[in-house]
Amino acid sequence: MFTYCQEPGLLSGFDWWSCYLTTGKHLAFYGSFGTVMMLLLLTVPLILILGFAGALARRASFAPVRWLGLIYTSMVRGVPDIVFFLFALIALDQGIEYMRHIVLCPDWSEPIRQGNDFRVCDIAKMPLSSAPQWQHEVYGFFLAMVGFAVVFGAFAANTIYGALCAVPHSQLETGAAFGMTQRQVFRRILLPQMWVYALPGLSNLWMILIKATPLLFLLGVEDIVYWARELGGAKTGRFEYPHPDWRLGYFLALLVFYLFLTWISERIFARLNARVSRGQATMGGTV
Repeated sequence: MFTYCQEPGLLSGFDWWSCYLTTGKHLAFYGSFGTVMMLLLLTVPLILILGFAGALARRASFAPVRWLGLIYTSMVRGVPDIVFFLFALIALDQGIEYMRHIVLCPDWSEPIRQGNDFRVCDIAKMPLSSAPQWQHEVYGFFLAMVGFAVVFGAFAANTIYGALCAVPHSQLETGAAFGMTQRQVFRRILLPQMWVYALPGLSNLWMILIKATPLLFLLGVEDIVYWARELGGAKTGRFEYPHPDWRLGYFLALLVFYLFLTWISERIFARLNARVSRGQATMGGTV
């Protein structure tokens, strides 16, 4: 980045550190923090959508819909996250390529399953082998986002379902007695008070989601864990900036980042909880 960085072997002190910390890989490392934040911000709406869908499905009067909601929440919550991520995302990836294969390569005669290999025609691969690197990274990020949404959506559904059931039924009956329709009762009485009961569980789910972001590394996304391991490993004299094993320092930086993120999150959720609780009549009385 700086003009004096052209000869790293001649640098020392502040000049060496200023050049070392502004290499291309370090800039990618700094950008990976944005990748983690983007994953969190883009996944949360999907988690809430799946959470509400699962919770409302479990409350449905139509039995098949109710069973579907129960199966979704029970099955996903009962499988270890890492197992579900690796299995579901591999299945999703292969499913996308299989559908493209059927459409784009109708004359393909070889079996797709060849032992442990999954083979489709080249133009059906997603993304294409000739695609630029950024398309591979975006595709991997998309798969990771879907995986996080499906897994944590099941936990959110269980939390929201419990919160909906916790609202005193007498208040819903009172709304109906005043002539409100079922939709008005849900929107004006059930939904506002539901947040009082749901926020503690959702805040805990958010903390778990933050702690689960290092799984991006296992899904092939170059996240902060990937770059911390890559940059912190010992570098011999054949590298421009040789140094001993500094992984401890890099992972300490990640520790500070995650602690700061959880601290900020706790303060935000405390404010949200105080706001949604103000004036709400709950089982514990009016807040």
